[in-house]
Amino acid sequence: MFNTSYIEISRKAYMNNIKYLKKIIGKDVIFSSVVKGNAYGHGVENVVPLAEEAGIQHFSVFSAKEANDVLKVMSPGNQIMIMGLLDDAEIEWAITNDIEFFVFDMGRFEKAIETARMLRKKAIIHIEVETGFNRTGFMYEQVPELVDFMKRESDHFVFQGLCTHYAGAESLANYLRIKNQITLFRKFSRYFTRHGLHPTLRHTACSAAALTYPNTIMDMVRFGISQYGFWPSPETHMFRFRRDTKETNPLRRMLSWKSKVMVVKTVEPGEFVGYGSSFLANKKLKIAIIPVGYANGFSRALSNTGRVLIKGRRVPVIGTVTMNTMTVNVTDIPNVERGDEVVIIGKQKRLSISISSFCEMSDQLNYQLLTRLPGDIPRFIAK
Repeated sequence: MFNTSYIEISRKAYMNNIKYLKKIIGKDVIFSSVVKGNAYGHGVENVVPLAEEAGIQHFSVFSAKEANDVLKVMSPGNQIMIMGLLDDAEIEWAITNDIEFFVFDMGRFEKAIETARMLRKKAIIHIEVETGFNRTGFMYEQVPELVDFMKRESDHFVFQGLCTHYAGAESLANYLRIKNQITLFRKFSRYFTRHGLHPTLRHTACSAAALTYPNTIMDMVRFGISQYGFWPSPETHMFRFRRDTKETNPLRRMLSWKSKVMVVKTVEPGEFVGYGSSFLANKKLKIAIIPVGYANGFSRALSNTGRVLIKGRRVPVIGTVTMNTMTVNVTDIPNVERGDEVVIIGKQKRLSISISSFCEMSDQLNYQLLTRLPGDIPRFIAK
């Protein structure tokens, strides 16, 4: 009620994915569930409890806002790590709530120490180092100053992690760049060790790195897209396929997106459908209006190219996708009625529309499509 579409989240698929990924990293490596972007569109309120059920106790997010979303739904004693935005005003909140966070410049580190002193409570930090991604992280030439500061202020923080992020581990074209990053990270690590600074955890691997570069699997892996059943790239899938010969795709998609037919009507030959003149009926048509448009995450680029499933049949989107609706051609499907189920992404009878095919039609990455699904679409856990 009070929604035009809804999303189903498969518990069975998620548990399958976690089991597979844990097998790759081994039982002694911490699995950090990356739930940024509203858990890649799946809903933090759904994924965090599922992850806890699967034995995961560590969650990675981008911002303090996302950390607070996780804090509201996770069980006491589990850990949250902020990898990106943390304003000075939010550092006190993070330290007070035992939230771990990346430190990648001296300004943030100094503010963290100042706040920790005031609270008389240690900040739990992860030092991020720049190895070639060129986004955030300390440069190697900054390390002497950083190490001196860490030694002076050691009473006010926990050196929880030393980390970096790889630049395009999902593509074989970046092989040399990734290898150089691995080498440089080891150089950073040795420098800290030589100066008596030992992080609790060393972590560098995201989904792509863990799946294609086994030597990046250290004390913890930050799994994002793969835990939701998606390969970071076709190349990543092919690499694992060579290693895991028993099945071609051990990961299972866990998201289905569904709506219903709003109205069914006929269009006479020679009439245009929808805004403008992008679709002209060349014969008498039966059309169905679906209450999902670009405001609901169904891209306008899918005008006259998209597909949905109705009564187990694949039907084309015709005309221009509007803000709140799309029109589909159901001329060849008997007995289509108001209220019939419409599958936008997922399976219906023998047919399915995968997110991959959906992305190809709309010229989006799966990351884009998933994270752009509006947060107000209801999400439900299915078995």
